[in-house]
Amino acid sequence: MTKRFPDGFLWGGATAANQCEGAYNVDGRGLANVDVVPIGEDRFSIITGKKKMFDFEDGYFYPAQEAIDMYHHFKEDIALFGEMGFKTYRLSIAWTRIFPNGDELEPNEAGLKFYEELFKECHKYGIEPLVTITHFDCPMHLIKEYGGWRNRKMLEFYERLCRTLFTRYKGLVKYWLTFNEINMILHAPFMGAGLYFEEGENEEQIKYQAAHHELVASSIATKLAHEIDPENKVGCMLAAGQYYPHTPHPRDVWEGLQLDRENYFFIDVQARGEYPNYAKKMWERKGLTIEMTEEDLELLREHTVDFVSFSYYASRVASGDPEVQEKTAGNVFASIKNPYLDSSEWGWQIDPLGLRITLNAIWDRYQKPMFIVENGLGAVDEPDENGYVADDYRIDYLAAHIKAMRDAILEDGVELLGYTTWGCIDLVSASTGEMKKRYGFIYVDRDNDGNGTSKRSKKKSFDWYKEVIASNGGIL
Repeated sequence: MTKRFPDGFLWGGATAANQCEGAYNVDGRGLANVDVVPIGEDRFSIITGKKKMFDFEDGYFYPAQEAIDMYHHFKEDIALFGEMGFKTYRLSIAWTRIFPNGDELEPNEAGLKFYEELFKECHKYGIEPLVTITHFDCPMHLIKEYGGWRNRKMLEFYERLCRTLFTRYKGLVKYWLTFNEINMILHAPFMGAGLYFEEGENEEQIKYQAAHHELVASSIATKLAHEIDPENKVGCMLAAGQYYPHTPHPRDVWEGLQLDRENYFFIDVQARGEYPNYAKKMWERKGLTIEMTEEDLELLREHTVDFVSFSYYASRVASGDPEVQEKTAGNVFASIKNPYLDSSEWGWQIDPLGLRITLNAIWDRYQKPMFIVENGLGAVDEPDENGYVADDYRIDYLAAHIKAMRDAILEDGVELLGYTTWGCIDLVSASTGEMKKRYGFIYVDRDNDGNGTSKRSKKKSFDWYKEVIASNGGIL
């Protein structure tokens, strides 16, 4: 008997506005933190809030300015997604298209119209939009004027954005994610929450206070979504990947537990409705005082998410031994190297069974439906003269991960709503800013320096994924 996925399983792909739309200053769009992050050696210090870059500077290339110009190509791109048979398409809203500065009282109609047309285009092909409200976007005006998410006033601006979106797109969108990889705030705070640190500031205090504001904002969004349209389903989203102990030594097991908790901290609040004791004790130990009101705690308690979504690229390894240092390359979530796993060209370790382990860990922890909203292989693709790429390595990677999630559903009984591969069309890499680190089923003719025709062409994986979807995961 062919093993298939459950009926109604939502197959698709995922992108983010700042990595694919381009048109950064078109139709009234304002400047955002994600725009002013250049490719090159300064990128990491900027996304982590260590180096100040609040505007474009000479001598740098900013890939998000043009990205793959999906703003002007979305009909062509969605037609290709439709041809593959997508049931869902995960995309994000550029906050500054809707509120260019972030603190206006009235939205920008041109921005609202763009997404309305995009959602209607999706429905034309039977594709259900899955919309991330904030995929790292924060208007630069809100960062300069208010300090980003460190400021409680952000709740008001985010609530206005959400109310606008839920009202305008009622009937067009029913699946929403509040914040992309919300745990990124601890690792890349400028990219994750518009946080820049002045010398001498208590960074931990600021990060966790900003985290509290985002968590309350997420609850406000969930409350609003359910009030405006009872059909709405709201999810949280984390960068996932279970930690394995480096050895059976108890201190390694303990370190893994600690690091998993750091990762799940946000989702514990969003899915369970209260701050876990381990977090309160950690704040106590570090001397952090997080300002919160009774109303905040009530919002968190009363308005938990409907489902838990996550990105999965690799498992991680933890060691309590300070001598064990050899880290994996490339990712913001670099961890100790696992000698039993192969790595991608960017040093990300490949662990399909780790996806099954992670699915089970999240299911056991929350018993809420899950959604894998990012999974994919970043690789250098070599197209022929027609733009065709024989990307068997990508097919192998995805097939192994799809088998692992199929086992988690059919053998282990986890509840999974859907699967959207990351970067279903080539786009700008969030971690490195590169175009040559490609994820898509669709090749885009553009290089790291912004050269190229932006012409789209199908890779070998395009037809493969089309068959996976048509067979509901029966043919891999």
